[in-house]
Amino acid sequence: MTTFPQSPRLIKGALVGVDIANPLASVVVFQYNPATMTRRLEARAAGEGGEVGETTRLSGPPKETITLTVEIDAADQLEKAEPLAVGMGLYPTLSALEMMLYPKTAMVIANSVLAAIGSIEILPIEGPLVLFAWGINRVLPVRLTSFSITEEAYDPMLNPILAKVELSLQVLSYQDFSMLHPGFSLFMAHQVTKEVMGTLNVANSVQNIALGLKL
Repeated sequence: MTTFPQSPRLIKGALVGVDIANPLASVVVFQYNPATMTRRLEARAAGEGGEVGETTRLSGPPKETITLTVEIDAADQLEKAEPLAVGMGLYPTLSALEMMLYPKTAMVIANSVLAAIGSIEILPIEGPLVLFAWGINRVLPVRLTSFSITEEAYDPMLNPILAKVELSLQVLSYQDFSMLHPGFSLFMAHQVTKEVMGTLNVANSVQNIALGLKL
């Protein structure tokens, strides 16, 4: 990492889990931004296999998946003898990530009680709303579909101190939320930002064509 005084300050990517009971259920700021990220978009074609003239219709925004690998290292914290890192290594960070896939224990106990007293209908437990933040132009509601953790080094107490986490995220669109849900507004804002940037690119392309014709 450069220490040049005029080097730009990098914004860190992050995953944030939010729920009503605990507004910041899980916050994981990436220690090092991954060098690459893979995004896959699949069109929602309404007219696929349908009538003539329907082939260009879309039933909604594309299905988008994001995959990236994040490295986590406790070396700096251990060098500064930070108590949390000394006592538990990377367990707190890894646990914050994993809890985005777990239902809250309080809700599990409540549903178990309802089942024990004979309640007929028990709704599945709602997990936190997970936001993927990657700069000011990309804050997306996502579902953490899976991740794999490779623990690469341990301290004498077998606490992990170096790990690599491969994340797979499914972007949630306005089709996945009610209009009153915060995720609906977040995705709509994201799409509006894309539309604005796409328009700016058209203006830039026209300018490039004009310059090319002058040569």
